[in-house]
Amino acid sequence: MQKKYDLAVIGGGPAGMIAAGRAAELGAKVILIEKNPKLGKKLLITGGGRCNITNAEFDVKKLVAKYGPKGKALFGSFSRFGVEDAMAFFTEKNLPLKVEAEKRAFPVSNKAEDVWKVLVEYLKKNKVEILYNSPVSKVNFAGNKITSVQTKTGLISADNFVITTGGKSRPETGSTGEGLEWLKEMGHSIEEAGSALVPVKIKEDWVKNLSGLSFMNAKLSVFQDGKKQESRSGKLLLTHFGLSGPLVLNMSQNIAELFKYGPVQLELDICPEMDLSELDKKTLDSLSRLLNKKIKNSLGEVVPIKMIATVLEMTGIDGEKEVNVLSREERLKILKLIKALPMTVSGFLGVEKAIITSGGVSLKEVDFKTMQSKLYENLYLAGDILNFDRPSGGYNLQICWTTGYIAGQNAGVHKNLG
Repeated sequence: MQKKYDLAVIGGGPAGMIAAGRAAELGAKVILIEKNPKLGKKLLITGGGRCNITNAEFDVKKLVAKYGPKGKALFGSFSRFGVEDAMAFFTEKNLPLKVEAEKRAFPVSNKAEDVWKVLVEYLKKNKVEILYNSPVSKVNFAGNKITSVQTKTGLISADNFVITTGGKSRPETGSTGEGLEWLKEMGHSIEEAGSALVPVKIKEDWVKNLSGLSFMNAKLSVFQDGKKQESRSGKLLLTHFGLSGPLVLNMSQNIAELFKYGPVQLELDICPEMDLSELDKKTLDSLSRLLNKKIKNSLGEVVPIKMIATVLEMTGIDGEKEVNVLSREERLKILKLIKALPMTVSGFLGVEKAIITSGGVSLKEVDFKTMQSKLYENLYLAGDILNFDRPSGGYNLQICWTTGYIAGQNAGVHKNLG
């Protein structure tokens, strides 16, 4: 049996939910087609289940810069539905938000489920029909228009279609990249998808021995062939396999690109706010009060306690010696190490652990004023299916809110005639 709608949205993630809700709010008869038994599976696990809903950067120029060169395409989109609009969308629906470090915005409740509930209620209020457990097997098109999509319950036709099926990250949530395959068949240019925000595996065992240790402000430098490639500072976490945390995730794409061409070395500075002489002065002041104590029990003001044994082992200094026999040379050896802890990249955790993937539909083939495809007059595209590089910190979900809302707004009022 074939059903006809004003709009069919394929993909029930954040972009699809807000697109369907907005179109229906404008009076369109909308169906949201979802392959899972539940909407928003990936949304529910974002931010460790807390949902980093956006980044509260209200300066559009600074916001766009966070997305790199490709971000320029978003200028017009953010002026139509930006960060303040997204935050207002949720707060007006009784979801209070808070802003934490690095302008990351979260629900006050710290529950991704509360964000999900707002969107589900938005769909319900505006009478969006939801088709669960219904993967789309085929997109039918003729000329420059989509005519229908095939699901296991039959053909669904509509005046307009929005595809928001995401990339290939976290396949257990349903993001398996089939939308990109349909669009490729239809003639859209698809940039190669790769993991963009992934943890980095480290060869050295000492890193793994310190699993769980985190630094609110560490500096990570990347080297190849002895040349420094880049340095950034931020929050970093040592894990059983290597490195994670926002700093590492945001650098991972560049590290992975270098890794294709040869070995990559990293240096970790756990005290980036001080240069070596300042750190030495602080250390001397601390040790001067502990002259008769063992070295292994005296470095707690300079190095995290969990890390002391590792630092002493790497420098070859006997921790059983008393502080008063620690030479200047030995002291500087310790400090130089914690300013440049050496590591070797051994790999990455792969697409299944990626927060998002890079790649997607070429930005040149989308009108960002409306999110309309430039190849198909009744097709709109939104969310992770678009070829943006997105840092962690709420920027990825903001693309979903912005592009989804604009797609729904335009697909919901535009009727294709003939």
